[in-house]
Amino acid sequence: MSLISRVPDYISELIPYPPGKPIQEVEREYGVSNSIKLASNECPLGPSPRAVEAINKVKSQLHIYPDGSGFYLKRKLSEKLDIHPENIILGNGSNEILELIARAFINKNDEAVMGDPAFIAYQLIVKSLGGKAVPVPLIDYTHDLKSMAEAVTAKTRVVFVANPNNPTGTVVKKEEMAAFFKAVPDDVLIVMDEAYYEYASTMEDFEDSISYLKALKNLIVLRTFSKAYGLAGLRAGYGIASKDIISTLERVRQPFNVNSLALAGAEAALDDNEHIARGLQVNSDGMLYLTSELKQLGLSYVESFANFLLIDVEMDGKMLSEALMQEGVIVRPMSGYGLTNHIRVTIGLSEENERCIKALGACIKQIEGQR
Repeated sequence: MSLISRVPDYISELIPYPPGKPIQEVEREYGVSNSIKLASNECPLGPSPRAVEAINKVKSQLHIYPDGSGFYLKRKLSEKLDIHPENIILGNGSNEILELIARAFINKNDEAVMGDPAFIAYQLIVKSLGGKAVPVPLIDYTHDLKSMAEAVTAKTRVVFVANPNNPTGTVVKKEEMAAFFKAVPDDVLIVMDEAYYEYASTMEDFEDSISYLKALKNLIVLRTFSKAYGLAGLRAGYGIASKDIISTLERVRQPFNVNSLALAGAEAALDDNEHIARGLQVNSDGMLYLTSELKQLGLSYVESFANFLLIDVEMDGKMLSEALMQEGVIVRPMSGYGLTNHIRVTIGLSEENERCIKALGACIKQIEGQR
């Protein structure tokens, strides 16, 4: 028996998650230059100048391990959110906290419920532990919370809800969320993944899950600094839950999981409300422009509460995304989510949005002419 043959089937059968292609890779592969990336839902403004300044100040201390407790970042978060530091866990992006949750709560053959399509990492993480992913189809591109609650069985340990949802950008209604929280048993962990919280927080239909934490002891809310805060390259996120849940996750967290640059940058970013406001305005303006132009192209899209649009291009989305990359425009094909005729486009700066629309129209016309 070989070494690799001893790998469990539930590992060897996994298909690795393919992230959005980086600019350098696309330019090497397609021989293009001056490319723009609208594939990974990053903030086009970049990080706050305050965050950059804070990062520069700690560069000379990189030979020293970071603060494993994340004391100052937790303190800043607790002040901003009016919660106790003991109710916070920090992660190498909120994605790491998803993994900690699965390691702590899911055993082999346990079940986890999630929407379909939703953030693909949910299924991969659960399956990597020998657990069973139970996908529940969306209705009108939105989580069907009633059906998700009904999918819970005696084997269910966790329910994942992305709100706003990735890749659709939709949010669940307040009344549906309240009913869902009541319907899920107390011994099942509810994970509200709010990676795009800042974009949705000002919208009337959005419900902040943190408001339910005092009443629900089986709820954890995840947020990140990778989106609106523009710190995707540093990897920093956090989870908020009861002390019991946090202490459980701390048992499986590795020390020094959040690096010194990320801790300093994230703490400083929380103080720069003006930068966040500018980013949200750029997103709002870009969303209005793109949706207007997509209508002119005759393309339908899903109304989004996040910083991206899911677009039905009425053709093979992978083929179209490859054509766009040849023009130096990187978007995300959605075949991995079962949406073969869709692409996802991040809202960029005004000049990036204009370039994307121009390339999109040209590539669609080119592909249609080849049929």
